[in-house]
Amino acid sequence: MEEGKPRKLERDSIALPVQRVGLSEPGDAALNRVVPIEAPVSIEVSGIGYAVMMATPTDLPDFGLGFAMSEGLVDGPDQVEGIDVHAIEGGWALRIWLPRERSARALERARRRVSESSCGLCGIENIEEVLRPLPPVTARVAVGREALAAALTALGEHQPLARATGAVHAAAFCTPDGAIQLAREDVGRHNALDKLIGALARAAISPANGFILLSARCSYELVEKTVRAGCPMLVTISAPTSLAAERAAAAGLTLVTLARPDSALLVSGTLAGD
Repeated sequence: MEEGKPRKLERDSIALPVQRVGLSEPGDAALNRVVPIEAPVSIEVSGIGYAVMMATPTDLPDFGLGFAMSEGLVDGPDQVEGIDVHAIEGGWALRIWLPRERSARALERARRRVSESSCGLCGIENIEEVLRPLPPVTARVAVGREALAAALTALGEHQPLARATGAVHAAAFCTPDGAIQLAREDVGRHNALDKLIGALARAAISPANGFILLSARCSYELVEKTVRAGCPMLVTISAPTSLAAERAAAAGLTLVTLARPDSALLVSGTLAGD
C-alpha cells in the first residue's frame, strides 16, 4: 500500500492509515483502521434529480426501492419499472424509473424538496407535512420480552460492517419470536432503514408480520418510515425524541427504546404476556 493512502477493501469500507497515540500510557503505533465508506449517492426519479444522500454504497437497489416507498412515490416494487446503479465521478448515481402516472408525483415532490435544508425541514409547508397525521397502524404482532432479548443478542451477528468499523448503523427485521430475517447496514440510520424496507419488499416479506430493530436513536423520521411500511413495532437501542414518542403513540405503533438484552423502555403499546 502506498504510504498514507487509504486502501479500498470493498464497496463498504477502506483501510485508513492512522497513528495510534497513547494518552494516559505509552503505546504509539502506526496502523490501518477499517472505516466505512461514506459517499454521495445521487438519486434520480424518472430522469428528475431528486436528492443527494450521503450513504454507504451497498445494497443500492434496496435503498432505491425503500427510499421511493418511504417518500410515498410508490407502494411496492410492482410500481417501479427499473432501478439502475452507476459509479460516477465522486460517487454513485441511483436511477429509479417509474411509470408515467407515478412520475408526476415525483416531479411535484422534487420541486418541494428544493426549499428543504440539510436538517430536512424548512418552511411552513414542511412543518405542516411533519405534523400531518400518520396512517394508523392496523397490523398487530405478539412480541414478548424473551423475543426482544433474543433479537438484541443476535443483532451483532448481522452487522459485519459494524464489527469491522464500529461506525455504521443496522436495521433488522425480526419475526415475532425474535429471529432476524433480514438486516441492512449504512453510515446513515435513515438509509439503513430504507435499505431494509426495500429488501423486504423485493423479498415479498410483509413488515406487518414482525418488528423492526434499529441500532440508533429513535427520531420521528424512523417512526414515520416504520409506520408507512406497515410494521406494527419498532425497537431501537437508543432513546427516542419527544416527537418520535408522540407520533408513535398517535399512530398506534408499539415503540420500545433504550433496548438491551437485559432491559428496555416501553414508550407506547404493549408486549405479549404483560
